[in-house]
Amino acid sequence: MIEAARLSQEEVWLDPSRSPEARVDDLLARLTLAEKVGQLGSRWVLNDMSATGEPGEPDDPASDGPDQAEVMNVAPMQDVFAASGTLALEDAAAHGLGHLTRVYGSLPLTPSEGAAEVVRQQHVVIERSRLGIPAIVHEECLTGFTAYGATVYPAAIAWGATFDPELVEAMAAAIGRDMAALGVHQGLSPVLDVVRDYRWGRVEETMGEDPYLVSMLGAAYVRGLQGAGVLATLKHFAGYSASRAARNHGPVPMGRRELIDVILPPFEMAVREAGAGSVMNSYSDVDGVPAGADPWLLTEMLRDTWGFAGTVVSDYWAIPFLSSMHRVAADADDAGALALAAGIDVELPDTLGFGQQLAQRVAEGDLDEAVVDRAARRVLLQKIRLGLLDPGWTPEGSVEGAADVELDSAGNRALARTMAERSIVLLDAGDALPLAGPGRPVHSKVAVIGPAAHDPRTFMGCYAFPNHVLPRYPAKGLGIPVPTLIDALRSELPDASIVHARGCTTSGSDRSGLAEAVSMAADADVCVVAVGDLAGLFGHGTSGEGCDAPDLSLPGVQGELVARLIETGTPVVVVVVSGRPYALGEIVGRAAGLVQAFMPGEEGAAAIAGVLSGRVQPSGRLPVQILRSPGAQPGTYLQPLLGVGNHGISTLDPTPLYPFGFGRSYTSFVIDGLELSDDEIATDGEVRITVRVTNTGGLPGTEVVQLYLHDAVAQVTRPVLQLAGFARVDLEPLESRTVTFTLHADRTAFTGRDLRRVVEPGDLQVMVGSSAADLPCVALLRLTGEPRLVGTERVLVTPVQVSGAERGR
Repeated sequence: MIEAARLSQEEVWLDPSRSPEARVDDLLARLTLAEKVGQLGSRWVLNDMSATGEPGEPDDPASDGPDQAEVMNVAPMQDVFAASGTLALEDAAAHGLGHLTRVYGSLPLTPSEGAAEVVRQQHVVIERSRLGIPAIVHEECLTGFTAYGATVYPAAIAWGATFDPELVEAMAAAIGRDMAALGVHQGLSPVLDVVRDYRWGRVEETMGEDPYLVSMLGAAYVRGLQGAGVLATLKHFAGYSASRAARNHGPVPMGRRELIDVILPPFEMAVREAGAGSVMNSYSDVDGVPAGADPWLLTEMLRDTWGFAGTVVSDYWAIPFLSSMHRVAADADDAGALALAAGIDVELPDTLGFGQQLAQRVAEGDLDEAVVDRAARRVLLQKIRLGLLDPGWTPEGSVEGAADVELDSAGNRALARTMAERSIVLLDAGDALPLAGPGRPVHSKVAVIGPAAHDPRTFMGCYAFPNHVLPRYPAKGLGIPVPTLIDALRSELPDASIVHARGCTTSGSDRSGLAEAVSMAADADVCVVAVGDLAGLFGHGTSGEGCDAPDLSLPGVQGELVARLIETGTPVVVVVVSGRPYALGEIVGRAAGLVQAFMPGEEGAAAIAGVLSGRVQPSGRLPVQILRSPGAQPGTYLQPLLGVGNHGISTLDPTPLYPFGFGRSYTSFVIDGLELSDDEIATDGEVRITVRVTNTGGLPGTEVVQLYLHDAVAQVTRPVLQLAGFARVDLEPLESRTVTFTLHADRTAFTGRDLRRVVEPGDLQVMVGSSAADLPCVALLRLTGEPRLVGTERVLVTPVQVSGAERGR
């Protein structure tokens, strides 16, 4: 605790009227080498008791939950490190401490209990620090504040489906306000990994397969979270999503050009456009170089090129992994020196490689003290900017009013509902959808079948507290009210008799419930079957971290369940609730309706039911393709010509069943009237691209207008299509609006043969439509002049303006 009485002219570091840079210079001069090293470490106190949970009744053997006898990790090898005799907090903070790890996200603590623990831990750190320097408190926040009783928003893949940066920013701001109110300074989100293989378990944590979509939504999340006073952490930097065979932590066989053009743009956007405060390294090695030991990535690119001035934190135990998993370091001490030199500033979640052995290496001449100073300066500068070193700051003050914090407020739930509704993707209305409304048949009996109809946990991602921590505490329930789809449909269709059977579990081979489900469906007017994923961690789910898929078949016997229900002859509406796209070629054309819901969060049941009934007009669009065959992958839509279609050169056809950007509505739209302000622009010019979008149906609706580019000829192979801009447009029946994209030539830049980014002269196809496969508006744009090399001064965003409402057509 820093007392105001200590403030004097000489103690510049305590003077808020001085610049942060002057304050950190003064403070560094006062710290011993051991104290500087102390600022680079962290301590996960509650990990000591969280890995095994509390005594409780085992889960129902027929459920999808884990056996309580099993160890439940929330980070890789958590149980191993928890059992390795990590220092007590008092000892870990003997020379000061950089971070306190996951005070709220490790155990089911109420806000008041968590706040009391924050205060307790901060007092230990302050009292053990000679100058009384507090720690930064960090927490996960991917689907909301990862805390007991906190709102569970849709998974990040659902944010991608909204194509709505403003909504993502509002959601992040709400998450940040809750975290800040409880003394949390840094959130470990957003995930900016671009999907490269749908089998990867962490697809649910991403915002999709297109770098521009991920960039826009990721930057919006950063603005929202940091606007609420909580530092955002970009992860996983970089290449994690492109592991060989989609295996978690697998090596990444990727060249630098693909890394620069596909993987890095969201990180650059979040740094340059949103001012992200922190970055977390990836576990992966790219072309043999682990990210945590790569100075080109962590220093040359991130800092020297992009101008990043925040902190780089390690992913959990990524530093000792340099020795134990990557074998580029002899031991944890060697790994610490390697990571520090590469550009990592803080080791999470506990101090292993960044311990006092770093000071010993400096003393022995094996490590330059300037490298320690560099990292300590960055950490302390953040603490100063967060106000932790201001006179009068106290741990108690940081959580003042915690008892009154409502983590699942009505406002939060309303925001979660809106996010869920805008993320649901109608793939095919078929003959059955919507289930209600004028002119629709009245269904007296509706069979609701499937594991995702029965278990509300299927609506939540692996970093949602109910799936992340609470499986170890079965007596705690979910901590928040989460209706099932059965409940929601009963509310949505009050005049119908709703009957239900699970049919099968999400995973496993138990077919004992199939007969009941088939009989129930055969006796109904219509059947809704909800199948997909149950998120978990490290093998305790069908989706999530460490839950990678061998192929894109629906898990377990769910595919068989759907097939047998369709064979009854009853119209069957299939709802896929999942964290990744599954191959639906066996279903499309046979189902009476098809809906994709990407883990829509605690309000997901009402959102899905609303779309099924027709009360909610679907407006979600696919942030990933949906394939026809479970094995025709791993390619995403960002492919050169040889990566798309089947031109008689392979027995495998990767053409998707539903393309990137696809989504239907209960009304209809036409996009036409393409105009370019110029047919030719210089390689440093810009062009305005205008189209008209019209709602030609009888209901209000939202179209997502999408701009794509195709580079006809280039010095390296280029994607056949790449998203360059998008806009959500709300339209009343028969209403038209004008959408204008302002495209700068910089947005056509790519990494050339010499690994420098270039804007080349030549012809570009400009295409506008409603998905990557529905582009009715096409024009030719010629770039003229000399090739132009571009760097960090280049334009990253395609501004878009929606105007001019007109009625009638």
